[in-house]
Amino acid sequence: MIGNYLIGLREGLEAVLIVVLLIAYLGKTNRRHLIPRVMAGVAVAVAVSLGLGALLTFGPRGLTFQAQEIIGGSLSILAAGLVTWMIFWMAKTSKTLNKDLQQQVDKAADGSAWGLVIVGALSVGREGLETALFIWAAARTSGETWQPLLGAGLGIATAVLLGVLLSRGIVKIQLSKFFSATGVLLVIVAAGVLAYGVHDLQEAAVLPGLRTLAFDFSEQLPPSGVAATLLQGIFNFTPAMTVLQVSAWAAYIVPVMFLYLRAIRPHAPSIAVRQPAIGETGSAVAKGEKAAGEQLS
Repeated sequence: MIGNYLIGLREGLEAVLIVVLLIAYLGKTNRRHLIPRVMAGVAVAVAVSLGLGALLTFGPRGLTFQAQEIIGGSLSILAAGLVTWMIFWMAKTSKTLNKDLQQQVDKAADGSAWGLVIVGALSVGREGLETALFIWAAARTSGETWQPLLGAGLGIATAVLLGVLLSRGIVKIQLSKFFSATGVLLVIVAAGVLAYGVHDLQEAAVLPGLRTLAFDFSEQLPPSGVAATLLQGIFNFTPAMTVLQVSAWAAYIVPVMFLYLRAIRPHAPSIAVRQPAIGETGSAVAKGEKAAGEQLS
């Protein structure tokens, strides 16, 4: 549940900050009448994300066990790949995100009426689809439905609350440090989802080695016990894992963690510039746009 909360919090906060930046820029440039178009795009993104979640949850039930495991394993591996792409994308583009969004808004505002709807839908939809896929994969891993949904829902609710407080200057968070720290945790979570996807494909007889265990701590950590449940819920660690699962986990986490830590490693600037926290410039929405842009850098 904690891992799902983290996914909901991070993805939700990314989406909320993007919406804040879009709305703030429209207000700053005296185009507030275009805000409903952005919000319409956001609504479309939310609806599509919920639809994908429902399709993943209820769609495969009529399939054979092997087909379900093939689909589940493939989508779990895809979810791990999307999360990996997401954390590297944020590490790379956070410094120019504000400027890029402004350029998209300017271009869309000068075009058709659907332009800003598409900008809003694409900006938020990416996070929404990633969240739906990853939470579904986590639900398959844990064997529960309500706990992953509850965790993700609480994370998204926290993200929305933080977005409101940040834009009004009530709280201050160094977002670059926040995303860096959560990125490290998500690499660990994604490694577990990848390993579980490998196990699904082993159960479907697509991959070999289902009965070749790397370790079995079932006696020391009963699968239904609190410790095993927490490890599985947070890191997708199970008391018994195959050699291929452990190999996939290690082959993923070692290079990805190394590359990510190198990507977020701070570089000494030629001129020291203080990075203000969100909300430091005031409570107006237009000022929140400036502060959010500074914090993402």
